[in-house]
Amino acid sequence: MSRRRQIYEGKAKILYEGPEPGTLVQYFKDDATAFNAQKKGVITGKGVLNNRISEYLMMRLEEIGVPTHFVRRLNMREQLVREVEMIPIEVVVRNVAAGNFAERFGVQEGQVLPRSIVEYYYKNDQLGDPMVSEEHITAFGWATTQDIDDIMALALRINDFLSGLFLGVGLRFVDFKVEFGRLWSDEDMRIILADEISPDCCRLWDLKTNEKLDKDRFRRDLGNVEEAYREVARRLGILPEGGPQDLKGPKTMQ
Repeated sequence: MSRRRQIYEGKAKILYEGPEPGTLVQYFKDDATAFNAQKKGVITGKGVLNNRISEYLMMRLEEIGVPTHFVRRLNMREQLVREVEMIPIEVVVRNVAAGNFAERFGVQEGQVLPRSIVEYYYKNDQLGDPMVSEEHITAFGWATTQDIDDIMALALRINDFLSGLFLGVGLRFVDFKVEFGRLWSDEDMRIILADEISPDCCRLWDLKTNEKLDKDRFRRDLGNVEEAYREVARRLGILPEGGPQDLKGPKTMQ
């Protein structure tokens, strides 16, 4: 594996050529960025924690019929995933006003929204990931109307399920960002969840204290970032008190 070919490197992950056709190895880095990479840092152990958390959440979503690119975890920092044609859109679902949403609309942070709001952003670092509409997406050919319908349905289903899952461990699922890709099989294509789901791309607040247990601790210089990620993993039942070790799969999974 030391001579494997690198396919892509992003801000938090590296993709390598997989051991079988149609697969990739996704490596989770400790690097942390915020504000379109204007702020950078390293959070020791973050990659290990995000690998485990994303594995667990992807497996739970698969259980309820949400198709994902996840195949299996390989080691502490890597997982085997299906190779997909990524759609260059970041899909953000918001349940509670926070971050730049609260600033843009003059809403107090923490205010529960009347309903879940779905936003789309064009994934382009040079342009600052601008917010786009369905008209932009279809006009530029990034996705079709049917693709958008599938993405919307999956995003809302993910939101409903994970809101309940996190509520069960004392966390408020404030908002999250996901990405989707096209999985081709001969002439057939379906939209599936790709990338990751972790505290890097979700806002998770303690239900009683509103303590932030996500990347906002890095964005806002709140400190104890790794401890916050570790607390999320502990609450999900996938990390013992000893810390981020290379353990077997979650006890709740068969």
